[in-house]
Amino acid sequence: MSPIPGSGLAKGLAVTLRTMTKRTVTAQYPDVQPELPPRTRGVIGLFEENCTVCMLCARECPDWCIYIDSHKETVPPAAPGGRERSRNVLDRFAIDFALCMYCGICIEVCPFDALFWSPEFEYAETDIHELTHERDKLREWMWTVPEPPALDPGAEEPKEIAAARKTADKLRAQEEREAQEEREARGAQAGQGAQPDPTAEQEGQA
Repeated sequence: MSPIPGSGLAKGLAVTLRTMTKRTVTAQYPDVQPELPPRTRGVIGLFEENCTVCMLCARECPDWCIYIDSHKETVPPAAPGGRERSRNVLDRFAIDFALCMYCGICIEVCPFDALFWSPEFEYAETDIHELTHERDKLREWMWTVPEPPALDPGAEEPKEIAAARKTADKLRAQEEREAQEEREARGAQAGQGAQPDPTAEQEGQA
């Protein structure tokens, strides 16, 4: 069956009419910033104060795009007669975002919460070598990290908080038990002091 002449034009006009009645969804970027989801993976921010130069993030990175340099310094003893200690001092912390695949492994394995996801995404460069950002830039991105979302009321309590609560409950129970034993001991001593002396009663009867 041959198509009706002009049917294609009619379908095209129908699509045009339907589209004209809908609201536009054109993103007016960069004049209007997009509303990003709360868990957007933009760039990685560095909180230097928490970094202990353990190198765990660099070792676990599958792309080897994290570069860390450090040196050791001697710390004087905290108290007289103490022993000097050595600590690692961070010299360089850089991430090559030309290699990074945004897997988030470095953030997950960091034991001291020094790395965080930032929703910042405007860091394009004309030269690929400029995509290796040093710790100063990573530090700036740290202040764009959003607050963590509130926990679901029905969610399981974090293991760290549960362990701390369990330890606190044990200490409280131990203190209450010791206080109870002390009260019982005092009550027993008071009861013994109130009992009459049988020897004194016999002497009185004599």
